[in-house]
Amino acid sequence: MKHDLIIIGAGASGLAAAITVAQAGSRVLVLERMPRAGKKILATGNGRCNVSNRHAATHDYHNKHFAAPAMQAFGTTECEAFFHALGLALWEDEAGRLYPRSNMASGVLDALRFGAARAGVEILCDTAATQLNQTSGGFTVNHHLHAKRVIVAAGGCAAPAHGSDGSGFALLRSVGHAIITPKPALVQLRCDSPLLPSLKGLRVRATARLVQRDKMLRESEGEILFTDDGLSGIAAMELSLAYRPGCTIELDLLPDYTHEQLQHLLATWQTDLPLAGLLPRRVAQAVVKSGQSAKKFAFPVVGTRDFSHAQITAGGADVREFDPHTLQSRVVPGLFCCGEVLDVHGGCGGFNLHWAWASGVLAGLSSHR
Repeated sequence: MKHDLIIIGAGASGLAAAITVAQAGSRVLVLERMPRAGKKILATGNGRCNVSNRHAATHDYHNKHFAAPAMQAFGTTECEAFFHALGLALWEDEAGRLYPRSNMASGVLDALRFGAARAGVEILCDTAATQLNQTSGGFTVNHHLHAKRVIVAAGGCAAPAHGSDGSGFALLRSVGHAIITPKPALVQLRCDSPLLPSLKGLRVRATARLVQRDKMLRESEGEILFTDDGLSGIAAMELSLAYRPGCTIELDLLPDYTHEQLQHLLATWQTDLPLAGLLPRRVAQAVVKSGQSAKKFAFPVVGTRDFSHAQITAGGADVREFDPHTLQSRVVPGLFCCGEVLDVHGGCGGFNLHWAWASGVLAGLSSHR
């Protein structure tokens, strides 16, 4: 079997690449190890699929300079146009997050699958790519599939139940690429504290700081969800991007008050538990019991949850070995990468899916040239 292009992985970036290059006239085959394409897309945004973010162009991605050409070529305007052409309308919330008008992730996947079919993309599901070799005429995959060029869009290691098992890293290593050690990211922080069982299930809005020996590593604002063994919610998961051993997470549970304002307010309230007028009662009790301040409610961090609970992978193919303007390998000409398999990642809010679309489109266009 001969094709112009084989794409390994039918996730977000792989489908974006497939549609783009097939519409340009290439014969495209996509290999997907799962029973159906795009399974992980269905789980994004709590089933709503946060497609993009209005602020993606200025977002502080890891390896931001490498990601810049793809992001400049495919901003939110181009993202909206891409999905509009596939028959999908988007809407924007107050924070700049873009969602499908239906608020259903299934609508995003349907648009991509039907768009790929209309463009003539062939997708083989239940087909893992286990071998990649360069030949004089291009590449072979699994010894019997032949193509002039290959795009590896196999994702990272996060959420393996949805298809990301790290197999793309093994393929890239086999042809000489270096892989930055993958780590779970946008994931719950595991903490060591006797206070946590009493707080399980409670949610607060806070400013959260990850600190190591009085040095702040990262700061985030948003929701914190207390669990029986750690902290989850957007603010905690954002901090997981900077986790290292020996850290502490410090919560400012009342960021709208200065220390002085808070002390003055509490001094005027004649109640047994003044903080209960500002915080959920169990949180107020835990702060008092611990002898800490609501402005600096701290928990030692002992690690993160594993890949099965992570939204994304930090690490991946070393971007120094790829041309940022084409996403073509500098090690193996004719080989391209896109999406999470590359060492590029961002925070919560649609930024990682936007990178998937942008890098997929760039890799697709580049592979057709």
